[in-house]
Amino acid sequence: MEIQTSGKPIDSLLEKVLCMNILSSDYFKELYRLKTYHEVIDEIYNQVDHVEPWMTGNCRGPSTAFCLLYKFFTMKLTVKQMHGLLKHPDSPYIRAVGFLYLRYAAEPKTLWGWFEPYLKDDEEFSPGSNGRMTTMGVYVRDLLLGQYYFDTLFPRIPVPVMRQVVTNLEKLKLPTKHSGVTGEATRHGSDDTARRPPSVKAALSVSFGQRAPHRASTRDSSPVRRTLPPPRERERENGMRNHERGDRDRHRDSVSRHRSRSRSRSRSRSVHMPGRSASADVRSSPFKDAPKEKNAVSSNLAKLRDLYGDASADRKGDSSMDHTVKDSSSEDVIRLGGATWR
Repeated sequence: MEIQTSGKPIDSLLEKVLCMNILSSDYFKELYRLKTYHEVIDEIYNQVDHVEPWMTGNCRGPSTAFCLLYKFFTMKLTVKQMHGLLKHPDSPYIRAVGFLYLRYAAEPKTLWGWFEPYLKDDEEFSPGSNGRMTTMGVYVRDLLLGQYYFDTLFPRIPVPVMRQVVTNLEKLKLPTKHSGVTGEATRHGSDDTARRPPSVKAALSVSFGQRAPHRASTRDSSPVRRTLPPPRERERENGMRNHERGDRDRHRDSVSRHRSRSRSRSRSRSVHMPGRSASADVRSSPFKDAPKEKNAVSSNLAKLRDLYGDASADRKGDSSMDHTVKDSSSEDVIRLGGATWR
């Protein structure tokens, strides 16, 4: 008989980035050769040394434990097989993978029935890669009480079911608070999980051509994990920001006043320009300037005659007496050295 599940596809229960990492990893593709339940258990026994979702160190991609967990998801374990995992004597990591399978896939109402016999289990192991030891009972309680697991997300347990879990723990006189062995109950807490970025935002995979999270490079680079400055420094920073904002506002106001003044000046100039242009047109009219130009030309002609003499008078002699003097308003012709200039 198969385990009663929530009915949701596993792709919707795992975080999308983590799921894509698993499906695109070379190690998961190699697991296609494993055909039976016992072969996967042997692989866990030989390869798994922690049950975090991501590889550690300068490595890329999802952890071995979660690739094998996904392999179990594809096999759809039965109730008998699950009991074999939870009671396996060879390795605590085989048992931990079984509890993770239930936490992800099982119907939330059935979780207490699966986990309750192991809440006081005293087998010790290290669920994380940091070597921090804990008991299987504490690990199981954290799986029940926590929403986050080493910076990945578990499916949400309904509030009524969670209240019943807390009530049952109180009856057994067991702690009802998250112990922190699988990371803090939120993404903003422990010194250990602060070394990793949230897998939703920063832990990108080989399929995207980006580096998976590791503690050495992401310890201080995560925007979510960055610690807040002390209150005094925050107040000082806020004061400086307010001062800079006020300076920018004053500068913006001065610029706007200057622009408004320049616009008003340009408008006043545009109002006065038509009158000026009309007067200029009146002054420079060719009809009104014609008498002045003619007087200037006649005075220049008189000066030239005084300097050079009248050539026409020398050639024609006495016939110059018969020359009729034209009106000052008519065209004057001057001949200098026989040439004609009009």
